Amino acid sequence: MCGIAIVVCGVRIELSTLASFLSAPEPPFERLQVSVEDVKVVLSQRGPDSVGEKTIHLRPDVPNCAQESATLSVVEAGEETYKLEETTLLGELHFIGSTLQLRGTSPIRQPLVDSSGNILAYNGEVFGGIELNSYDNDTEVLLKSLEKAKSLVPDVLSMIKGPWAIIYWQESSRTLWFGKDAFGRRSLLVHWPTVEDPRFLLSSVSPAASVAHGSVSDAENGNRGHRFWEELPCGVYSISFGVSESGLCIHGEVTKHEWRNPIWKELIEWERKSVAPRPEDLSTSSLSGFQEEGDNAVSTSSGLAQTVLVVLKESVRRRTSLHNIFQGEKEVVPVAVLFSGGLDSMILAALLDQCLDPIYEVDLLNVSFDGPNAPDRISAKAGIKELKTIAPLRSWKLVEINADLSKLTFETKRVMSLINPADTYMDLNIGTALWLAARGDGWIHEESDNQAVEEDNRRVKYKSDARILLVGAGADEQCAGYGRHRTKYRNGSWVALDQEMKLDMQRIWKRNLGRDDRCIADNGKEGRFPFLDEDVIKTLLDIPLWEIVDLEQPSGKGDKKILRQVAKLLGLHEVAKMPKRAIQFGSRIARESNRKNFGSNRAANQASAGSVRFHAPSH
Repeated sequence: MCGIAIVVCGVRIELSTLASFLSAPEPPFERLQVSVEDVKVVLSQRGPDSVGEKTIHLRPDVPNCAQESATLSVVEAGEETYKLEETTLLGELHFIGSTLQLRGTSPIRQPLVDSSGNILAYNGEVFGGIELNSYDNDTEVLLKSLEKAKSLVPDVLSMIKGPWAIIYWQESSRTLWFGKDAFGRRSLLVHWPTVEDPRFLLSSVSPAASVAHGSVSDAENGNRGHRFWEELPCGVYSISFGVSESGLCIHGEVTKHEWRNPIWKELIEWERKSVAPRPEDLSTSSLSGFQEEGDNAVSTSSGLAQTVLVVLKESVRRRTSLHNIFQGEKEVVPVAVLFSGGLDSMILAALLDQCLDPIYEVDLLNVSFDGPNAPDRISAKAGIKELKTIAPLRSWKLVEINADLSKLTFETKRVMSLINPADTYMDLNIGTALWLAARGDGWIHEESDNQAVEEDNRRVKYKSDARILLVGAGADEQCAGYGRHRTKYRNGSWVALDQEMKLDMQRIWKRNLGRDDRCIADNGKEGRFPFLDEDVIKTLLDIPLWEIVDLEQPSGKGDKKILRQVAKLLGLHEVAKMPKRAIQFGSRIARESNRKNFGSNRAANQASAGSVRFHAPSH
């Protein structure tokens, strides 16, 4: 995981072309003090291997007699041969990049600058679409591809398979390109210029040192104003810089570009061809696939589950292939799993075992706010036993991360900053659980000779050094794992269910992924989401909805039906029967948060605590 940012000042940014994509900001505006140093500090947490910066200045050239209009010169900061007082205008672009290096054989430092003066700050992975050798660093290869592309930058970015966010200065055209992948699997926040702060800013994360100005009473009355930071909507954008006709102003015009690869249009629109079944579809569907164990009845959808299993395994493989992981000089556990012992994390762990050399241990990171009593802790211990049954040669380490919410004052403030612009207690609870899990600081049980007696195992302190964390994000949205999916189905049948799932996928960048990325990455770890691989999304979308889910069946049986069949194919018969639990409930942080902030679970439920906005404390 890397951190990227840019601060643009001294330029008048024209946003009129984005009117259809952006909500018009209206006063009052949230006022924050954001400095370059603040940005560098918070990005260094995401990219602990190196932090670099690059500044260029934009300067209008006064037209001479032969010129009809003023032109724009680009000068590297520190190389100016003119005196500042001799020019009335000076635009500045300050690029910042931090690196958590996971690819290539040699260390790199961002932002990268090539011989043509192009500048690249990249946070992402190229898993396909652009040719890479196993020893290549994908950021370096991408910079070369962009330089060759000239004006076809959207074409190159549309080719990438994998998560990404980018800031790219194209020297020849005086154009700043930026954006993120079609599902927003990497965070990129934006501050559009306002009267209070006319700068244009992009950053992977909001600086922790930002100070909000405004009264609590305004917030309590719902008068929160326009947020300083927003999640940048998915897509490719550009700012073309020039000089006004008068020569008195440097301006930049923002444009949003279309995806050039038709697969993105298809996946973004998320139109399933087979939504509502006919009676004969149901009679031949995998409704018969949920027979009791021992029944040899063959479901017509067993082939569909096998298809999903194949693409999921390939998704895990391309995200964990060791020849693509930069190891440096340190031999560590390369990959960990955010592990609840539930359906999604058990599938990922089982597939990881099939993709990773048996010599490597696998850390299973489990967070609890109720010690051994949290549902996720109980299911994790049961899950590791089932994993040892199907993968006895693997060394599995269940890392038990215990937390007491009442003692997490510093950590809570930090997570409040990380999840910004999200600001509800539900976001805070999920973000805190993810942040603690990604940190990987907990306890493991060293097995004794008598492995059958758990009490004989010695409990020792342990901190996971794995830099890659597999996360099950996207499984519930695509396979109807949320309670609201069942409600939509009951109220409106298959079509209503399909529309709710579509809505979830089209807003996952805003509601989930940016927040999750920021909380995981703050620990110098990279979250990877196998269920949100392009091929997995396409495969699940091509399967009839009634083969994905059967909400006539009870929880733990019909929800996420296709994934339960995948689990059975992997030999995970016990977890295939488990009901869905969200991390905030399975870890019991929601219960503890309700007691702390509302007095009791009952009072919290009456206040709809999950959607209530918290008030960030002063820094």
